[in-house]
Amino acid sequence: MHANNSQDPRRPEKVQRYKPPPSGGPMEDPTPDYMNLLGMIFSMCGLLLKMKWCAWTAVYCSFISFANSRSSEDTKQMLSSFMLSISAVVMSYLQNPQPMPLPF
Repeated sequence: MHANNSQDPRRPEKVQRYKPPPSGGPMEDPTPDYMNLLGMIFSMCGLLLKMKWCAWTAVYCSFISFANSRSSEDTKQMLSSFMLSISAVVMSYLQNPQPMPLPF
């Protein structure tokens, strides 16, 4: 093995130790946070203003937020946002069971 050291193409002075990138840097995706916030805003509009399209948009935003979230994030906030959007849909249809009219 020692006889092959003169034929070894590796250069030990060029070896650099791996350093992981710092967490919270530019690689973090803000999409789940934005969709969570939009879902809560649309849920409140759906509940308070009785707008069915806002309630359905809140459900859509909650699904996007859940799909793009990491497993290490807080699931309580995701679950509360999802439940708020579902309750907005349920309450808007309990108050007015008619189908949602077309906006145009």
